[in-house]
Amino acid sequence: MTNEEMRAKIAEGRGFIAALDQSGGSTPKALKGYGIEESAWSSDEQMFDLIHKMRSRIITSPCFSGDKVIGAILFERTMEGTVDGKPTPQALIDKGIVPFLKIDKGLEDEENCVQMMKPMPGLDALLDRARGLGVFGTKERSVINLANEAGIAVLVAQQFQVAAQVLAHGLVPIIEPEVNIKSADRAECDALLLAAIREELDHLAEGQQVMLKLSIPATAGLFDPLVDHPKVLRVVALSGGFSRDEACAELAKNRGMIASFSRALLSDLRDQMSDEEFDRSLGGAIDQIGRASMIKV
Repeated sequence: MTNEEMRAKIAEGRGFIAALDQSGGSTPKALKGYGIEESAWSSDEQMFDLIHKMRSRIITSPCFSGDKVIGAILFERTMEGTVDGKPTPQALIDKGIVPFLKIDKGLEDEENCVQMMKPMPGLDALLDRARGLGVFGTKERSVINLANEAGIAVLVAQQFQVAAQVLAHGLVPIIEPEVNIKSADRAECDALLLAAIREELDHLAEGQQVMLKLSIPATAGLFDPLVDHPKVLRVVALSGGFSRDEACAELAKNRGMIASFSRALLSDLRDQMSDEEFDRSLGGAIDQIGRASMIKV
């Protein structure tokens, strides 16, 4: 796929984006959910080898294809690894799946009811490597815990500052200001986030586009103005702690939003499964998430 073909697939493709980007801090939990206990490794290298084997098994599964999975978000080590002897981004592209890269380095401690992104030293070099490997875009996450207008405004401004750096490298940023779905004032957080994003979008240059990865709003349809915004290539939803059934039910209420699930996609997969069991379980999850992304109620 050319870059323009990847852009068209993300903008118009019928399917969803798989999040395969668990990083250092979340990897042990992801492996445990996959049926591999911490006693199975004694170093970070062994841990990352195990999570890469899990991701390779997913990517090479026959049901993991560009028909329903239009994109996949990778962790840096996964991007720089190989699947079936190919660089991971190329292995995805060969299956018709657009590769993205998680670029944030984790979260700062909470301040003003939000958690900003930590500094990203060496980001320009990382973006150059990603572009050279055929990666189409990036993803960066921060978290909103309570409805603090000033905190949310600063958080969104930081997201767009990093997005500008990504755009300058010819990549498309996925901006992910996650609203904690357990927040006591989740609906107010959603509304403040919407206002802050719309203001920042107004400052983008003509012709520039970003993507948005958002928590499914408490009020269905709240993010319709973002879905329709000319400077937004696509709006995708994170599962945010919902079960797959819950996340799919909520997502189906929101026009134009497609999934970018991680835990809700992988929750039923186990290392001990036979290939037939693994493919059947993954295929069922892909079908369910795909329906919620494309068939709205």
